[in-house]
Amino acid sequence: MVSMNYFPIIFFLILAFIMGAVLIIAGRLIAVYRPDAEKNSLYECGFEAFDDARIKFDIRYYLIAIIFILFDLEIAFLFPWALVFRHLGIYGFYIMSVFLTILIAGFIYIWKKGALEWE
Repeated sequence: MVSMNYFPIIFFLILAFIMGAVLIIAGRLIAVYRPDAEKNSLYECGFEAFDDARIKFDIRYYLIAIIFILFDLEIAFLFPWALVFRHLGIYGFYIMSVFLTILIAGFIYIWKKGALEWE
């Protein structure tokens, strides 16, 4: 049995899924579908493709993407912690303080290394 503490989260997830499904289905039913050669043509960012799709990207693109995913996932740990904050007491507060200190130290480190600079 799911705890009643998680009911609002589950409710909003179900609501979001239903709203998304309704909007997608409504778009399929209401939208006018008139394909032509121009609409079906290949494009890249609004203009014709000018190179092979397997070109090499700058490594900084991947570095920024990995850093974003890393910090995004670490911040996601705050949500379950916030739900049980009262039950964890001062121990949970100190543990999360250590976690956030390490997170901030990592952010300062990559900032000082210039990993966030895009030239």
